[in-house]
Amino acid sequence: MLTLTRIEAGHLADLIAQFTDLVNATPAEADPAIERLAPDAYPEDPEASREFRSLTRGDLLHRRAHEAAIVKRALEALEPVDGTDADFSPADIAIPEDQIDAWLRTLTAVRLVIANRLGIASEDDHDPSDPRFGVYDWLGFRLDGLVQAADALRGD
Repeated sequence: MLTLTRIEAGHLADLIAQFTDLVNATPAEADPAIERLAPDAYPEDPEASREFRSLTRGDLLHRRAHEAAIVKRALEALEPVDGTDADFSPADIAIPEDQIDAWLRTLTAVRLVIANRLGIASEDDHDPSDPRFGVYDWLGFRLDGLVQAADALRGD
């Protein structure tokens, strides 16, 4: 079970939609955020890495889009935001055990894309006082809650 406010769910659904558009796009040149989602398998051998990526990247991105769709469907099942105080009321999302990994991978991937866009490569690059990092931090908070929900589902 994951608890979000309806407005949070709406914002997360929007982030997931943007992420889906990104992984489904076929850019003319490599997008560094996509490259971060498919890191080098053989960092010491650029040619082997390039070949591995060419063989696996499409399937990986397809899986990411499929898992993002699972998350988006669950978020869209909530009552939509309507501009009232109810937008800030908590809404529970029951996540079936067989979908929890899709949620974890999707939120982690979205956070990686945002990290790339913000130039975060290490903890030293993160400035919690900078408001641009708010969504990145919020996703980290939500991921922590999701890990706790996964642990509860799995009895860990």
